[in-house]
Amino acid sequence: MPATPPLHVDDLGQLGYRAAWARQLALVDERKTGAGADRVLVVEHPHVFTLGRAQKAVANVLAPGEVEVIEIERGGDVTYHGPGQLVAYPILALGEGERDLHRFLRNLEEAVIRTCAAFGLATDREPGATGVWCTDRAGARRKLCSIGIACRRWVTFHGLALNVATDLAYFQRINPCGFASSVMTSMAVELDRPLTVAEVTPILTRELAATLGRTLA
Repeated sequence: MPATPPLHVDDLGQLGYRAAWARQLALVDERKTGAGADRVLVVEHPHVFTLGRAQKAVANVLAPGEVEVIEIERGGDVTYHGPGQLVAYPILALGEGERDLHRFLRNLEEAVIRTCAAFGLATDREPGATGVWCTDRAGARRKLCSIGIACRRWVTFHGLALNVATDLAYFQRINPCGFASSVMTSMAVELDRPLTVAEVTPILTRELAATLGRTLA
């Protein structure tokens, strides 16, 4: 049997959205030629709103204030990135048996579900709504993780944003992924304890490698 492809982790720390986006595009161009290696970029962004390709995305930006709004090529609606949120961008060249983007999305969700479980937080999926959700103590459905991807010549980019200890007030400036802002939550809120991106990063990268059929390099 062929060896499992390696997955390299590039921890970019705290980096502006445009710089991380440029890094993704350069890696995609490299990967499309067959050069380079599969990577996942992990990063925390300063405050920013990004608009995906959804038709109503612009209308779901309510009052961005001083926060920059950037239109990008991923699928999905508007979302927020900021401190306390763990963002992961898998730059993967999908092989012949992997070229199913719906399955790829489910694999990203599964990695987050497993990550949350490692911290004692039960999460799941919401039918018809990509991402990872939980049921809070009051029985309400809440969203912890937003996912939106793009793909060029079967090389993936963009990815997932997991609210670890995010300031949820920023979501009130948009309808995140078309939902009311009150749907959003974080791991720290649901676990009712402090939590950092640094604590969650190694667990998420491990689980991404597993669900995506890769071995951490």
